[in-house]
Amino acid sequence: MSTTTPTRPSTEAEAPASQGSGDGRMLRLGAVGGDWLDRRVSGAGLLRFMGRKIFPDHWSFMFGEVALYSFVVLLISGTYLTMFFVPSMDEVVYNGIYAPLQGAHVSKAYESTLHISFEVKGGLLFRQMHHWSCLVFMVAIFVHMFRVFFTGAFRKPRELNWLVGFALMVLGMVAGFTGYSLPDDVLSGNGLRVVDGLMKGIPIVGTYISMLLFGGEFPGHDIIPRFFTIHILLVPAAILGLIAIHMVMLVLHKHTQYPGPGRTERNVVGFPVFPVYAAKAGGFFFLVFGIITLISATTAINAIWIYGPYDPSPVSAGSQPDWYMLWTDGGLRLIPGWEFTIFGYTVSLNILLPIVVYGGLLVFLALYPFIEQWVTGDDREHHLLDLPYNAPVRTGIGVAWLSEYLILAMAATNDLIALKLRLSINDLTWTFRIAFFLAPIIVFYVTKRLCIAMQRQKRDLALHGEETSKVVRMEDGQMLEIHEPLNEFDRWVLVQHDDYRPLKAGKGVSSLRAAATSFFFKDRVAPVAPSELREALEHAGHERHRIDELTGGDYTTPDARRH
Repeated sequence: MSTTTPTRPSTEAEAPASQGSGDGRMLRLGAVGGDWLDRRVSGAGLLRFMGRKIFPDHWSFMFGEVALYSFVVLLISGTYLTMFFVPSMDEVVYNGIYAPLQGAHVSKAYESTLHISFEVKGGLLFRQMHHWSCLVFMVAIFVHMFRVFFTGAFRKPRELNWLVGFALMVLGMVAGFTGYSLPDDVLSGNGLRVVDGLMKGIPIVGTYISMLLFGGEFPGHDIIPRFFTIHILLVPAAILGLIAIHMVMLVLHKHTQYPGPGRTERNVVGFPVFPVYAAKAGGFFFLVFGIITLISATTAINAIWIYGPYDPSPVSAGSQPDWYMLWTDGGLRLIPGWEFTIFGYTVSLNILLPIVVYGGLLVFLALYPFIEQWVTGDDREHHLLDLPYNAPVRTGIGVAWLSEYLILAMAATNDLIALKLRLSINDLTWTFRIAFFLAPIIVFYVTKRLCIAMQRQKRDLALHGEETSKVVRMEDGQMLEIHEPLNEFDRWVLVQHDDYRPLKAGKGVSSLRAAATSFFFKDRVAPVAPSELREALEHAGHERHRIDELTGGDYTTPDARRH
C-alpha cells in the first residue's frame, strides 16, 4: 500500500481561504463558545457516547419512532389549539358563522371549538391533525408493544421498560378520552355519560366518586375545565417523563436485535446514531408529519357541528368512541342487565363484570414478563429476539388476547353491523358473547399448532437443506432427492434458540410451576442438537457424493440437457 503526503497549497490555492476569513472567524468563535459551554455542562462526553451508539436496522423497530413522532405532532397541534379553546361550560348563545346553529344555546367550550373550526386560520386543519395524530400515536404504541411481546423483547433486563411502555399505552387512552370530551358535543357527552354510569355502578362509593369528578350531579359545570387541565398538563407531563425514562433505559440496556450473522447477546450489529440514524430519524419524522398532515387535510374526523351541542336529556344511537376505547364500550353491551340488592345496596353486575374483565386483561398484559420469567426460571439477560414461532405458547397467548380485544371492539359496533348487514342485533350480541369465551381458546390452539408446524419445518430445513424437487434414481433403484444445503448463517438462525423443558414437581419446584412449565413446553419442538446437525451433514455429504458419482455433478433433467 502506498501513501501520499499532502503538500502546502500554493498562493493561488490560499486565496479563496483568505477571502473566507469571515467564515473561519465564525468557526473559531463557535469552537470557543462550544468549549465554554462544555466546561460548564460536560456535554461533549454525552454527545460522543450518543454519536457512537449503535442501533440495529429493521422495519419493525420503526413503530416506536412513529409513536414518538406522532406525539411531537400532538404537542405542536395541541399547543396551537390551546390558544383559542375556552374550557368553560358556561352557557352562551352561538352567533358564529355556522348558520344552522346560530341562536342555539351552547357552552363556551363548544362555541370556541366551532370558532377554531370555521374562523381561525388553519384551525380546522390543526384540529384534524391533533385528532389523527392521536389515533396514529395509539396505533403505533399498540403495534410496538405487541412486536415487543411476540419477540420476547420484554425479558431481562427490560421488564421495567415493558411496564413503562404499558403505562404509556394507558396514559395515551386517558389523554385521548379527556381530549375527546373537551368539545362538549353530543358524541363526547355520551362518552361522559358512560363514564358516569361506570362510576355509579360501583357499590357504596360509586356515587361519591361521580360527584367528586363532575362537581355534583352529572354533567355539572366543572368536568370540562378539569379534563382540560388533565389533558394539557398532567397527562402530557407524565407521558413526556415516561418517554424520557423509556429512552434512557433503551440506551442503557442497548437495543435488542433479531438473530443473524455476527449477532450475539454481547453485541449490537447496526449503524451509529451520527450521522446515519440522525439523518434517517430526521427524514422519517418529516415523513410521519407529512402523512398525518395529508390525512388531516383530506379526511374529516369528529365533525362536531353535525352532532350539535351536548344535551343530557336525549340519548343518541350509533355513537362509538375512537378505536382504542371501543373495547370498553363493547364489554358493556355484551353483559346482560344482571343486578341484585344486598344490605340495601344495588350491585350492578352489568357494570362490575366489564370493569373486572378490562382490569384483568390489562393486568395480565402488564405482568406477563414476570409470569413467563417465573415459569421458565430464566434469569439471564436477553438481547437477541425470539422468532415468534419458536415461542408457540407465548404467541398463542398474544393472539388470544388480541382476539378478545377485537371481539369487544366489534361488540361496540353491533348496532351498526346489524343495520348495515340487516342482521338481528340480538343474534349478533349472542354471537359475540359466545365468541368471547370460545374464540380465544380456538385461536390459541390454532396459533400454537401453526407455530409448532413451523418449528418442525424449520428444523428439517436446518438438518437437510432446501428441497430442489429433483430426484435421482440410483443404480440399485433407490430414489434420492437433491437438497440444497443452507449457508452457515441461515442455519445458525434456525438452531440458535433456547431449549426449555417441562419441570417436575419437587426439589424446590412447586406443583403449580411444574404444571405451568408443562403447559408452556410439553409440545415444543427442541432445537437441533450439535450431534444431530453433525450426523445430518455427514449423511447429506455421503448422499451428495453418491449422486455426484452417478451424475457427474450435473443435476439438470434429461429434457433440459436435450435443449
